[in-house]
Amino acid sequence: MTARSEGRGQVVTRFAPSPTGRLHLGHAASAIRAHDFARARGGRFVLRIEDIDGTRSRLEHVAAILEDLRWLGLEWDELVVQSDRLATYAAGLERLKAMALVYPCVCTRAEIAASASAPQGEMAPAYPGTCRLHPPVLDVPHCWRLDMAKALEVTGPLTWHDASAGTVVADPLPQGDVVLARKDAPSSYHLAVTLDDAAQGVTDVVRGVDLFEATHVHRVLQALLGLPVPAYRHHPLVVDADGRRLAKRDGAPTLEARRLAGEDGAGLAERLRSSLPSS
Repeated sequence: MTARSEGRGQVVTRFAPSPTGRLHLGHAASAIRAHDFARARGGRFVLRIEDIDGTRSRLEHVAAILEDLRWLGLEWDELVVQSDRLATYAAGLERLKAMALVYPCVCTRAEIAASASAPQGEMAPAYPGTCRLHPPVLDVPHCWRLDMAKALEVTGPLTWHDASAGTVVADPLPQGDVVLARKDAPSSYHLAVTLDDAAQGVTDVVRGVDLFEATHVHRVLQALLGLPVPAYRHHPLVVDADGRRLAKRDGAPTLEARRLAGEDGAGLAERLRSSLPSS
C-alpha cells in the first residue's frame, strides 16, 4: 500500500499525548504542527489520549491536557481515549497469535539488561529471544512479543514514506522482538498506535523524530494486519538551552505553569509557529 495522503481523501492528523504528566513546549510544538497541517488542507485533527499505562496515567493530567490545548487555541474534531479501546487491541493480538507470530515472555527488565551486557554480535537485537528459544511455563505474569524475523518472512520487504527522509526501507530487526502486550497492560505502544491510526483514518502521522525508529515496527504490523499505511512527517524536537530534548522526567517547564501564570496561550502558539524549523 502507498501513503494514504497522496491524493486519497481527506487529510487526517492526530496528536496523541500520554496523561502521565503535564505537557511542555515540545508537546505544544508537535500538537501545533499536526493541527495546522490538517487545517491548512481542510482536514480533520484528532486528539487521542494514550492512557493504557494504568499505573502512571492520571485523570488530572487528562484534564490539564485538554485545558492546555484550548489555551493554545487548538480545536479537535474527535477525542479518542485508548482505555476505551482495549477490546480492539486484544483482538489484534489474537490475530497475530493465530498466525503464530507472537510468543509469551516472562523475562524481567533486569534479566534482559544482564543479557544485553554480555558479549554479543554487533547487530544483536534489543531482546535476545530467551523465551522464544525456551518457551516458559505460564504460571507467572508475562508479556507477548512479536517474533520479528518470522514476521518479516510473512511480509517480505516493506517501505514507508517520510516527508524528510523520503522512501525508507523498513528495518525493524535491530529493535528485536518488541513487546505487543505488556505484563501490566493489554497492549503496548506499538500495537495500540498502529491499530488506532488505522481506525481513526489517520492519513499523515505528524510526530517527533524521536519516534522515527518505531515506524519500522509499525510498518510491519500494518502489513501483518492488513492496515492502511499513512504518510509520516517526523519533525525536529524542541530542545533546551543545552541542546537536550525536553522531557517530563527531567522536569521541563510545563504549559500549565505558563497558563496559570497568566501568559497568553494564543500568543505563545504564534511564537512557536514562527520559530519551528521545517520538517
